[in-house]
Amino acid sequence: MRIWKKPVSVEHLAAAHKGTAPEHLGMEFLEVGDDFIRARIPVDNRTKQPYGLLHGGVSVVLAETLGSCGGMYACPEGFRVVGLDINANHLRGATQGWVTGITRPIHIGRSTQVWQIDMVDDEGRPTCVSRLTLAVLQVP
Repeated sequence: MRIWKKPVSVEHLAAAHKGTAPEHLGMEFLEVGDDFIRARIPVDNRTKQPYGLLHGGVSVVLAETLGSCGGMYACPEGFRVVGLDINANHLRGATQGWVTGITRPIHIGRSTQVWQIDMVDDEGRPTCVSRLTLAVLQVP
């Protein structure tokens, strides 16, 4: 069952993020399914920490971007979402290639939403799991 209440596509998501942190970090939107959004971020000089691993904060940027996009397009017209809480468990370091994330809803309510974001490296090994809680607000 399709959960989106507003039109959404990879092209729309990419255009909406022009000039933002995700674009500066090289994030690419890959797929919008009936109940998920998938994107990836490169492990390169823009996104690594001094030990050569993907910076944990970059994983959180990927997670918050994916979850917030999901939340925005899953709420009705006239409403928007803002982040209340995010957590991330870093499971494995990535030193090269791409980290790909997928978000799916855990709860879509009238006043809050909760989104799960799972991230993997190029070999499909889990690198990070994150959960984002959003407040649903009426647009003034």
